[in-house]
Amino acid sequence: MDAPPRDGLPPFEDRRDLENADRGFVAALEPGVVTDRDGRVVWDGDAYRFLDGDCPGTAHPSLWRQSQLCARQGLYEVCEGVYQVRGLDLANMTLVEGREGVVVVDPLISAECAAAALALYRRHRGERPVTALIYTHSHVDHFGGARGVLPREAEAGVPVLAPAGFLQHAVSENVYAGPAMSRRAGFMYGERLAKAPDGQIGTGLGLTMSTGTVTLVPPTVDITRTGQTETVDGVRILFQLTPGTEAPAEMNFLLTEQRALCLAENVTHTLHNILTLRGAVVRDARLWSRYLDEAIDFFGEGYDVAFASHHWPTWGHESVVRLLAEQRDLYAYLHDQTLRLLNSGLTGPEIAEELRLPPVLEGAWHARGYYGSLSHNVKAVYQRYLGWYDGNPAHLWEHPPAALARRYVEVAGGPEATLAAARRYVDAGDLRFAATLLNHLVFADPGDEVAKQTLAGVYERLGYGAENGPWRNIYLTGALELREGASAPAVISDTPELTSELTVSMLLDALAVRIDGPRAAQEPRLIIDLVVIDEERRHRINLEHGALTHRSMPLHRTPRPHAGLTLTLTRPELLGLLAGHGLAGIGTEGDRGLLKRLFSYVTRPDRGFPIVTP
Repeated sequence: MDAPPRDGLPPFEDRRDLENADRGFVAALEPGVVTDRDGRVVWDGDAYRFLDGDCPGTAHPSLWRQSQLCARQGLYEVCEGVYQVRGLDLANMTLVEGREGVVVVDPLISAECAAAALALYRRHRGERPVTALIYTHSHVDHFGGARGVLPREAEAGVPVLAPAGFLQHAVSENVYAGPAMSRRAGFMYGERLAKAPDGQIGTGLGLTMSTGTVTLVPPTVDITRTGQTETVDGVRILFQLTPGTEAPAEMNFLLTEQRALCLAENVTHTLHNILTLRGAVVRDARLWSRYLDEAIDFFGEGYDVAFASHHWPTWGHESVVRLLAEQRDLYAYLHDQTLRLLNSGLTGPEIAEELRLPPVLEGAWHARGYYGSLSHNVKAVYQRYLGWYDGNPAHLWEHPPAALARRYVEVAGGPEATLAAARRYVDAGDLRFAATLLNHLVFADPGDEVAKQTLAGVYERLGYGAENGPWRNIYLTGALELREGASAPAVISDTPELTSELTVSMLLDALAVRIDGPRAAQEPRLIIDLVVIDEERRHRINLEHGALTHRSMPLHRTPRPHAGLTLTLTRPELLGLLAGHGLAGIGTEGDRGLLKRLFSYVTRPDRGFPIVTP
């Protein structure tokens, strides 16, 4: 195994995490498999039973330990009246018992997994109805299973609490850039890899993503300020808003009577991502650190245990404060030292090579880079402040990858000389530069099977040595796709169930990002008005110069110039229209051919676009 040296690792004899991961165990789901209504497996926790064994030579021992912890599965008691179901999806689902029923926090990715988790809870705690739903933040693994615990027929009167801005950010992340994110997430989570010692062994944050039905129940109660309190089903909750930390819309909260602190995904047992490798808006490590510091002061002495949306709880007030303080300093150090070196002229990759954590943080299991890594987080901080350009004019207008690769291979003396040089670097143990050379060779000629197979072998070795779960999955998936070709992702975030909850403006934004601009630029100005009856709003669509823009106005206002086509419809009818169901039942005035022309410019994303080849 080409693993980095184990200097700086905490002692494996420290068993506190193992004890906490097992504490409060009630029962497991047997078998640990969840299927959809057609019998398709959407979650298979039993596939990870190989983790019961000793670490093989194909895995980093630290990541193996983390995966063993994440593989614990079942219903666990956090404290009296508070339970978690762990190991039935990437995230945890928390259940808080109220006067009449149970409050569900973060209902996983898939409706099928959430339903299985709720059934497991009810099997041991009774048939309590769901009396409230809480989303801690706007990532799909914390809301996608909502309909599994709160079906439409039970939704009436049940409050759904979320941080301010939740819906906007859930949409912008999972719909606008959803196809590209889903494709890259397949690499990050090792979607195509076999669950095996030489394959996918987890992600560091959990095991993997379920592949069931992604749903959404829209929030009915917005948490808009720190200090806001809400009582649902007799459960009193004190909130701390933390926007711009792990998610653009996120919150911590305290169950005041239970003395249990929920830290959402702001504090987990790993260094998290400042920029997730599947792609997202860069997070603010400085702000993240400040909110953790605020939490120490704001929640004071009010808790005896802390739990989160991933991993296992931490018991004991002093232990929680220590965890908060170390995580606070982890993100502050990463941010501030990157800025210090950035202002000394170092670029992102240079800082990533130089920066090391101080000994106390490097020696803390929860600060290890299982999900986020120090290397790619440093580059993310650099990107947040200075962007992609490092100031070197040579990097300002480089050729795109395939064109650049052909020139590198030519300079190196041709394909045979490049391959020979790459193999010398492999033999010398410099896998990183071997991968760079071989990648150029593949991009210069994607039909070169010898180069592809050699690069696949290098990626495989890099994966086996990675302590970071996503890095391992990315390397091993890269090797798989070089050998077997690209594939569309199994997990699709921009599902009809999710888009059905979008506002009209959000739906039009999602349409705008799929317009084929170069073709549409040849179109004379096209104006369509949508009179949305149930919103009592008029939405004007303007397609001009290849760009689709829109604006909302009161229903009675008729802007100039007059629209070439006016559609009078309800929001559900608009959803059907965008899904291709036609104009049946929709009022029309003007040239109906304009709609056909508009839709002719709407593209469908390639969900299986190549990544490791041009």
